[in-house]
Amino acid sequence: MAVPKKKVSKARRDKRRSTNWKLDLPGMVKCKCGEYVLAHRVCKACGSYNGKEVINVKKEA
Repeated sequence: MAVPKKKVSKARRDKRRSTNWKLDLPGMVKCKCGEYVLAHRVCKACGSYNGKEVINVKKEA
């Protein structure tokens, strides 16, 4: 069984782990009304999904 020959220093260990802090951008797409929406979800502004109106949204003046 392989065993490390020397202890890995904190600086070396933390340098290796430093590249994982970035968050991924969620998949945003533009709806037919122009709003940005998460992919595969109903638009809150117009209530459409996949080009069809799924829910009725009241238009506020």
